[in-house]
Amino acid sequence: MFGPFIHNIDPIIVSVFGVHLWWYGLSFTLGFLNTHIFLRRNRESVGLSLPAVYDLTLFLAIGVLMGGRALVVINNEWDFYREHLLIPSIWVGGFATHGLIFGGAAGVTIFCLIYRAPLRRILDLLAISAAIIMGFGRIGNFIDGQIFGSLTDVPWGVKFPNVEGFRHPVVLYDGLKNFLLAPFLLWVRKRGVPPGRIAGLFIFLYALLRIPIDLLREYPISMWGLPTGQTLNIITVFIGLIILAVNIYRARYGQKTPLPVKADDNRNGLGWRRLALAVCCLIPLVIPSDATRDVPATYGERHPGLEHSWMYPPIAEDLAKSASRASEDK
Repeated sequence: MFGPFIHNIDPIIVSVFGVHLWWYGLSFTLGFLNTHIFLRRNRESVGLSLPAVYDLTLFLAIGVLMGGRALVVINNEWDFYREHLLIPSIWVGGFATHGLIFGGAAGVTIFCLIYRAPLRRILDLLAISAAIIMGFGRIGNFIDGQIFGSLTDVPWGVKFPNVEGFRHPVVLYDGLKNFLLAPFLLWVRKRGVPPGRIAGLFIFLYALLRIPIDLLREYPISMWGLPTGQTLNIITVFIGLIILAVNIYRARYGQKTPLPVKADDNRNGLGWRRLALAVCCLIPLVIPSDATRDVPATYGERHPGLEHSWMYPPIAEDLAKSASRASEDK
């Protein structure tokens, strides 16, 4: 019989010489691989050579990781990180979803400036892949078990670790929304819309449809008087609207965007690019969670034997103090 679920999923895939590999981090790896495969299959539509596809995937992956990390450190948890030299320590967690989007877009923009590639066409292509990446990410969030919704008595309610009562599995709602965006954007693409329209729709719809979902979510931090995620959702909605408005104006009154020139399929340098891509896909496996965690204290009950070490320091008390200070300041 379908009923409430007790969340007791082990978040660790395997441990290698004291380094833990996480299901949450695997969602990044699968997302990057999916993006690379999608780009390879559609590279001729944007005029990219095979080496350029590798380079674009690398720029995107680095942008995603840096953007997601930067937003957590600077905006969400600065009270903690200004007193701890752990900013590069991604193995204690800390990646914000909105930062992933903006960081990835920045990485792609830099790539297009360097390679003189068609930015809007490439962003359109990547928007479809991004929806799938975000869907995988939410599955990783669910396994992590640290993002939960409000109390509920619906049959699919979940009893999450370290929190009382059955809760809405809000990350699964958001993940389903993200996966459903992909076929919608593919449908829009088949209709032959102007370059940039799909990317604008993705940014707008991603944030707009997340607002009602986040109404069910319990946020530990706030920004400008609203839960942090909702503030960023509203900002992202306006960014999406601006992109769509400019795109519609340019389609009506601007010059036609020329089709990309067929790329020279020179395959020199694929060896080191493959190695670099493999490294970019392996690195995220050490990321445990969307927020900074005291790993043994947070996950010890679900994975017995976790111990504090130089990689996983005892920071639970410091995190609690920083969160308390940040709450008082606001």
